Amino acid sequence: MTFFDYEKIVDQLRKNVLEVTFTKVNGEERIMACTLLTEYMPELSGDKVSRVEANSANRSVVRAYSIDSQDWRSFRVDSVSNIEVING
Repeated sequence: MTFFDYEKIVDQLRKNVLEVTFTKVNGEERIMACTLLTEYMPELSGDKVSRVEANSANRSVVRAYSIDSQDWRSFRVDSVSNIEVING
């Protein structure tokens, strides 16, 4: 089993669009294209930025912008089974 680290995932999300495969809480596998690149995200209001930053304190959960949903989604680091860079 491959081990994924919060800091490494977030670092890659800041530089790329990633395809992250993870297992949802209900046991279903999900493949999500996501990023932390600002050019893919809508402009955030001050309140939304504060909530995103507050959630980043939990190093077991990554919060990223879903390209497909055009909204913020999160996944548990320990549920990630694969990560691929899909741009760059």
